[in-house]
Amino acid sequence: MKISLYQRLAITLSFAFILMAYLLFWWSTELSQHAQHQAEQKLHLQLADHLAHDNPLLQDGVYDKKALANLFHTLMLLGPSFEFYFLDPAGKILSYSADPSKIKRKQVDIRPLLDLIEHPQNLPVYGDDPRSPHQQKIFSAAPVYTNEKDTDEKLSGKSLQGYLYVIIGGEIYDSVFQVTKSDQQLQQNIMLICGGLLLMLLLLLALFRYFTSPIRLLLADMQAIQQHKFDPAKVKLHKWPENDSNEVNLLGCAFTAMVEQINAQLLQLNANERMRKELLAHLSHDLRTPLAAMQGYIETLAIKGDSISQQEREQYIATVLRNGKQLKMLIDQIFELAHLEDGQVSVNLETFPIGELLYDIVAKFSLKASEKNIRLALNPQQCRYMVYSDIAKLERILTNLLENAIRHTPQQGEITLEVIQDKDKVKVSVIDTGTGISSEDIAYIFDPRYRAGNATGDKKQHAGLGLAISKRLSMILNSELSVESKLGQGCRFSFCLQSVMT
Repeated sequence: MKISLYQRLAITLSFAFILMAYLLFWWSTELSQHAQHQAEQKLHLQLADHLAHDNPLLQDGVYDKKALANLFHTLMLLGPSFEFYFLDPAGKILSYSADPSKIKRKQVDIRPLLDLIEHPQNLPVYGDDPRSPHQQKIFSAAPVYTNEKDTDEKLSGKSLQGYLYVIIGGEIYDSVFQVTKSDQQLQQNIMLICGGLLLMLLLLLALFRYFTSPIRLLLADMQAIQQHKFDPAKVKLHKWPENDSNEVNLLGCAFTAMVEQINAQLLQLNANERMRKELLAHLSHDLRTPLAAMQGYIETLAIKGDSISQQEREQYIATVLRNGKQLKMLIDQIFELAHLEDGQVSVNLETFPIGELLYDIVAKFSLKASEKNIRLALNPQQCRYMVYSDIAKLERILTNLLENAIRHTPQQGEITLEVIQDKDKVKVSVIDTGTGISSEDIAYIFDPRYRAGNATGDKKQHAGLGLAISKRLSMILNSELSVESKLGQGCRFSFCLQSVMT
């Protein structure tokens, strides 16, 4: 059987409370009994001494044991709470006032008697109870001396005859006290104390339940969210107070934030999985297209053999080579994107003039731009800014952006590489006068294999991964590739680099 946290705390508290109440009762009883014994012994401290000096039988020594027993019996009738014993100097019991059948000891330890006689201020002192082989009680004691006479019947000295040993609170006293303890009023007081302790226990249990109730709410939220596979939309989670110093409330807030984070990550994983499947579907189509074309032309060459003309053969081979290059470019981009997404990329940062890289890229694409009558320009023409970045990855970003701009810019268009100093940053922009991007498409332009609905690019096959690769490369360079565009008015792709002051 499983026990909840509150039940465990309640059981532990009950045991601890019972133990504490028992120890408190035992301590108070012992303290009260110690004080009572000290007071009673102090009150009757001189009792044995007075009896030893005032009684004729004890003044001149004990010669008649029967008479002494009768004396003790008479004294016990007068004082039923006392028991009288006469001991020899070694502690052996010679005479007593009790019933002989109830005497369990023949001798008592003499050391407590000597302690009381020599140090009467150290109370209480406990001596052996002749009625019990193990119990001890408070007592009063006094030495009994015998007067010795010389030949002329003059007192020549005293010799120790024994000790008068008086037990305070004898058997009769104990029996009466036990009856008194069972008195109805005493029982009522005990019941009142027990009731008060029980009420205090119930109040403490209620406080424990109040303090542990947030833990039960948190556990219920955890079990509910687990049953619904961490979907907070299907579960009404408890609203935990914020800015609270209570640790459980802070834990509840952290749990709610964790559930939201887990749910967001699950949604992102599902979206990524869906995009991955779509990407694989698109890429498999793009891979099949050049492969099918290559296979068709190669089979035609193999079947027809020498029956086709040299011009047709060269045309078929050129088509195969073009599709092979397209297939290689597609595979290279797929591998590049996969490496970027897995983080398998090293960054080699260095300081270099951004102008030299931009001049090289303009020269690289000038022929391709002139084939479409597109003007390719650098603004400003004298660019002397120094940046701290990875030159290879920066070249890859600009190459992808320029290829994309040339593809979507019609003839007689214009593409400009613009560089602007912005405090400690250098902003690089690729601006074209192409077809532009609609507001519906601009949010998805960096997704792999996304192609805008208004795209009118060239007739050549391309993978559609250039912008996705550029986006991830800019993130690796601690930058952010952004786009500004209006349909029919061209695009502006921009990112910032760390500037180095010279």
